[in-house]
Amino acid sequence: MADLLPDVDTLIARLADAIRPQLAADTALVGIYSGGVWIAERLHRLLNIATPLGMLSITHYRDDFSRIGLHPQIKPSHLPFEVEGCNVILVDDVFYTGRTVRGAMHELFDYGRPASIKLAVLVNRGGHELPICPDFTGLHHKIPAGQNLTLSLDTDGSLIITLA
Repeated sequence: MADLLPDVDTLIARLADAIRPQLAADTALVGIYSGGVWIAERLHRLLNIATPLGMLSITHYRDDFSRIGLHPQIKPSHLPFEVEGCNVILVDDVFYTGRTVRGAMHELFDYGRPASIKLAVLVNRGGHELPICPDFTGLHHKIPAGQNLTLSLDTDGSLIITLA
């Protein structure tokens, strides 16, 4: 089934094409660690966005600590722009239940009240549990509940998506 997935660069190009017409001068891209940051870095270059790239860690906003525990390598959030009044595009790799995005929005509001928040995801795999949906999607691909899509960084710096 992994062979049926387009390559990551193709999906990122689709996302850039979908986002480009809706960019405003004060738009900021914010990647959610870690896969969302990798995608946001590439989108930031493709879209030539002037606002510095932001990175969010939702570690402290997860609602599944009791099940998965605290991740041992917590990365700090970094938002090198004024969030207040900014148009933000949150970027993540795989959209599933919506809980990661909920956590990201909570973290984002700790920095200020953005004018708007839109969501861009590489793959929307279905299975939503919250009333959240992406505004921009590289690929809609239904994945059974027992399987996962994983984005990883190859040794040459390329991104690989695998189904396990």
